[in-house]
Amino acid sequence: RRQPRPTFFPWFLIPEQREKMLGQASVVSRSGARYSRYILALASQLLLQQSQSLSWSKRTATTSITVQSQKQSPTHESKTMSVIGAAGITTDDQTNAESRRAAGEFVRGVSSARNWITNPADDPDNDDHPFPVESGRYHLYVALNCPWCHRVAMTRSLLGLEDAISMDVLFPGRTGDDDKVRGPNLWRFAPDGVTGRNGRHVSFPECGVDTASGTNVTYVKEIYEQSGIMDQRSVPILYDKKNKVVVNNESAEIMRMFGTVCLPLSSLDREKLPTLYPHPRESNSDLASKIDEANEWIYTDINNGAYKAGFSSNQDVYEKAFRTYFAALERLNNLLKQSDNGNGFICTAATEGPTESDVRALCTLWRHDAVYHNRMKLNQSYLYDYPFIWSWMKRMLVLPGLDRMTHKGILAHSRQGYFGRTGNGVVPLGPKLNEDIIPDAPK
Repeated sequence: RRQPRPTFFPWFLIPEQREKMLGQASVVSRSGARYSRYILALASQLLLQQSQSLSWSKRTATTSITVQSQKQSPTHESKTMSVIGAAGITTDDQTNAESRRAAGEFVRGVSSARNWITNPADDPDNDDHPFPVESGRYHLYVALNCPWCHRVAMTRSLLGLEDAISMDVLFPGRTGDDDKVRGPNLWRFAPDGVTGRNGRHVSFPECGVDTASGTNVTYVKEIYEQSGIMDQRSVPILYDKKNKVVVNNESAEIMRMFGTVCLPLSSLDREKLPTLYPHPRESNSDLASKIDEANEWIYTDINNGAYKAGFSSNQDVYEKAFRTYFAALERLNNLLKQSDNGNGFICTAATEGPTESDVRALCTLWRHDAVYHNRMKLNQSYLYDYPFIWSWMKRMLVLPGLDRMTHKGILAHSRQGYFGRTGNGVVPLGPKLNEDIIPDAPK
């Protein structure tokens, strides 16, 4: 039977790259999703290897990753090449990534599993829906110390998708050099806890075992390997329990799917659900443009900016990221001051509810006082120094569903994940937490 053309084959590659990719892919089954996943993995590798010489000419409709030239950065001699996905910028500029890492700069890698859940009702003329929206079919693997995972879990909870999309929680800390089975730096299931560098055994009630793959794996990398994806080991993962394959591992795109195509699966009253991002069927391009614009600088300056400051060993890179991060907080504080007389959200008025941009900002700023101020060396200010951000945080955390993802028990995952792997592994007790921002776990 003639196989349909994969949804996101990277036709923007130059002919020599396409030929190389198709040659490599010929050893893999070309049936549906597995072929698509393998093609994307190969594409990401080629993009990383040849990012300086690529220019993109075509972006397909849903889940393609593209390489887009941007203005020259003052810290790089060559033009930057940002990786753009279906939900905007999703990772760092990949220009000379390895040499920059060697020079001490934190450079985020590229997620290569980029399939998309679709609703056949939205495209009735197309019979190619390898991942149709379906309650109970999809599953999340997350580590709650990770902000990229946390924002996906927040979205799931905020939109009432907990009954429709199941979730497993990993231990908040990757393996160390003492792991004799698979080695260091891997996410794992550890329901009984782990003895940390500080000699203390720690466990978390949210952490469990693998309940979705059917093989009860210990390491996340095994889930990728079972799906034929050999170059990935990150979380979050959106997983198809029916076909036992990884669907997507880019948090921005998982959030976008939850906020659009997966909304019919919500257990909440549709009228009460926030519009995190307008569905493509809706004629609300102005809101979509506002969200896209906000997402870009929130990602670059705040979300990834915190990591650029905290995980770069180059002093110049750290100082630039530090200044950019706090300039972005000033920008956000002024924006919120003007939003509905200081009572609104990043892109919307108070009565309209939050958008994707608010959730994206929240996952980083919720960690600022308790973790990032110290661990990421972002110690210029605390959040209460920004009165409109502070009041916005309070508005966000009383939204139905978010209380289950933002209490002290969840913060403990972040403390362990960031400090438990640093230096001697001692996890600090302070600072004193404001109960309005980090409450106790809901009863």
